[in-house]
Amino acid sequence: MEKLTKEHYPLGLNRTDLLFTPSDIPYNELTLDAALNGEVTSADLRISPNTLLMHAEISESLGRIQLANNFRRAAEMINISDSRILQIYNALRPNRSTKEELLAIASELEEQYGAVENARLIREAADVYERRGRLKKIED
Repeated sequence: MEKLTKEHYPLGLNRTDLLFTPSDIPYNELTLDAALNGEVTSADLRISPNTLLMHAEISESLGRIQLANNFRRAAEMINISDSRILQIYNALRPNRSTKEELLAIASELEEQYGAVENARLIREAADVYERRGRLKKIED
């Protein structure tokens, strides 16, 4: 596949041929008629991991590395339930988790979801929290 660059952005206007729903419905088939006929569900209106990865590639071509990394992490999170994401978010708040708890979350993300970039970010957060004294204190 060709390398995506800023000329392809926005994909919804310039490269609809590359866009598919998580259930592989082509972007161009997401019509009101299809929805009214029950051919499109709310699950089809979610962004696919591949679309997020394409946005990461475009961002990277513009030198926007942090944005590209954010898109990659988002792509990894697609298959994680909203409730689990919220639990992880709360665990990442300062003084809410021990280092061991954060490292366990990182391992879970890596092993259960293949979310390597998210796991790396949580491990980094655990180290930063440790240095800054932001980990949950263990009561004796």
